[in-house]
Amino acid sequence: MSKIAQKLDMKTQDLIRLNPDIATEPKTNSFIVVPKRKLNGFKNKAKESLEIVNDTISNASITDEETDPLIVLKEKFVIYEVKKGDTFYSFKKKFNVTRGELLLLNPELKEGLKVGQILKIKEIPVTVISDEVFYDDYIQNGSSLKVALLLPFMVNKYSIDTVSIKTIFTKRATLVNIATDFYLGAEIAIDSLRRRGVDIELNVFDTGNRRSNTINKIISEKDLNSNNVVIGPLYSEEVQKVAANVNIPIVFPVYSNNQSNFYAANIIKTSPEKSVFREELERYITENFDEGNIIIISDGKSTSLQRSNTIKASLEFATMASSINILTPSKGYIAKSKFLEIVKPNTKNWVIMATDDNVVVGDAINSLISLPEETTAKVFTFDKGKVYDNIDNRKLAKIGFTYVSDEFVDEASLEARTFTKQYLKKNKALPSFYATKGFDVTYDVLVRLASGNDLKTTFNQGATSRVESKFDYRINSRENQGLFIVQYNKDLSLTKLK
Repeated sequence: MSKIAQKLDMKTQDLIRLNPDIATEPKTNSFIVVPKRKLNGFKNKAKESLEIVNDTISNASITDEETDPLIVLKEKFVIYEVKKGDTFYSFKKKFNVTRGELLLLNPELKEGLKVGQILKIKEIPVTVISDEVFYDDYIQNGSSLKVALLLPFMVNKYSIDTVSIKTIFTKRATLVNIATDFYLGAEIAIDSLRRRGVDIELNVFDTGNRRSNTINKIISEKDLNSNNVVIGPLYSEEVQKVAANVNIPIVFPVYSNNQSNFYAANIIKTSPEKSVFREELERYITENFDEGNIIIISDGKSTSLQRSNTIKASLEFATMASSINILTPSKGYIAKSKFLEIVKPNTKNWVIMATDDNVVVGDAINSLISLPEETTAKVFTFDKGKVYDNIDNRKLAKIGFTYVSDEFVDEASLEARTFTKQYLKKNKALPSFYATKGFDVTYDVLVRLASGNDLKTTFNQGATSRVESKFDYRINSRENQGLFIVQYNKDLSLTKLK
């Protein structure tokens, strides 16, 4: 119906309102009611006789191979002609699709399989051409940069006379692990840019622990303003202190719950705020949900309920969902019967997890994977916390688990392979998450500065995608809003949807 409405240059909801008894995917040879002026407008635009989906204009004729419905279908779907002996079980073995998934694409299968039927098996993935503008790395000839890196190595905690260097780097605290790995990744970024002709002076400062006075000494004794940029510190309160005493960009390289309180104009937050994750998921669903039901799972607590109601209000306004319901637990869990009351067979059922409660999430997923075969559900979340680490990936794959993330790495990409190779060669180990983060943050900031422009100018010129991080400061030059939409596939691989 949406495609017919598009051809008639009218709103889908208006067309559905005129045809309340017609499904969103009308049956072949059915008739629908359309406004006469809209139909005439369509005929006037068409300079030759065309057939609208499902023969809504009965006197149309196919004179060109390109207008053949089967040709058009093959562009969008894997097509199969039913043969004698075919069963839903054989389709599952051959194409890895369930009866419910087939019914969703072929409602006529409610009456059973018939030899000669042309079935849509699955959609062919479409390469989305994004309207997103990407920044082109450009390095100005003779570019020279001076960089200060402030990290808590805490070397003063150890006595070199009594403890070996090896001991320091094998028995260090978690934060020191993060600092060391980040530094090793940043070092690869600097090596890469130096090979591209950028003259870089790197000044590394150990900020110690938060109880020490080290950061104040660095501010008072070192001329940080002589640098083009400062990367770090890792403590949120220290970042604000440094920013208040210098007038150059201060890059905060990790995420902190306190970063929403950063008000200094020269602080650049490289990790998106958590609220942006929810907004990104809402945006994705708005752009991709065309029909069906949306269910929002809450744990019943005030924060989760407030978040759920915000999502519901947003999607009610922006989508054509048949229904949007919020489910909350009773006696600590959500009964499967509650899902069965809401989810519908042979249509889209998208479920949004607005909670990270272990029991609620785990129980909801167990209910969703055991729905009747003709009823399918796809699960989304904007906050993939540790709760999902405790759930079998096969379960997540079965429900097409899709989440918002600030990291995604394509191991086969040239960037990932090059970085891993360089890191392995230099450090005799594979890069950790924070080593990759160190590379991405450092490379992105320095290659932008190497263009000869200031960071704000380059931020406005477009987003960037590095080894596993995306940087998009176009909406707010102080806050990165670069995120990915990632989906679990049935073979347990991950796909970046956006």
